[in-house]
Amino acid sequence: MIIKHLFKLFILLFIFSCNNDKHVTKIEGKRIEINADISSDSTIENFIEPYRKNVNKNLDSILSYAPETYSKSDGELNTAIGNLMADAVFEESNPIFNKRTGKNIDFVLLNHGGIRSIISKGNITTRTAFEVMPFENSVVVVTLKGEQVLQMMEYLSQAKRAHPISSQLQLKLNENFEVASATVNGEPIDKDATYNVATNDYLYNGGDRMTFFHPNESLQVLDYKIRNVLIDYFKKRDTINPKRDNRFIQLNR
Repeated sequence: MIIKHLFKLFILLFIFSCNNDKHVTKIEGKRIEINADISSDSTIENFIEPYRKNVNKNLDSILSYAPETYSKSDGELNTAIGNLMADAVFEESNPIFNKRTGKNIDFVLLNHGGIRSIISKGNITTRTAFEVMPFENSVVVVTLKGEQVLQMMEYLSQAKRAHPISSQLQLKLNENFEVASATVNGEPIDKDATYNVATNDYLYNGGDRMTFFHPNESLQVLDYKIRNVLIDYFKKRDTINPKRDNRFIQLNR
């Protein structure tokens, strides 16, 4: 509809300029409100209808099943949907990273705000993945010194939010929200070691004030959108079963 009105305006201006020997010294216009009262153009609608049907068919294709509804608000420090997303990034991205480098991802960190929708009970479709992750964010793997990873733990303790982390990382806070313990694959974080951390390009570039990704030892851009990670992850499962667990908790509560 917007295209139709802009096209008409362009034609009027073109005709005016062609039929007027004098220089244009003044152009007048009026405000055209774009709302539901404007009738659609049947020619345009008929043209795009086959494409709309095809897109909707692809988006509504069933990939998996959710036995419950999962929301990013169902936990204080870790949520089922956040755990699923972080674990999905690890599972789907690690083979790619390993093939390129011969190394493995140590853990994944995403952001709570990046989860844009619930996963509703029932069929999971391609549309579900687009709703949960509508952005074009892609997976990157950053090699960081242990000292920077410890800064990351401090960030998480102070943020007090359920930023998704994969199960390889275990972070426990004391009653004052201070880091009580932080381990990767069961081992305490060594400030002198290096760790391969998967995240998305938005966070790598400082989103959500995550400045600890710079400087770094190396960066691998996987060219793998988080949304496509979810689609691939869902396709491999008849039924998903994400859970809240002890990967990020506060003790004595």
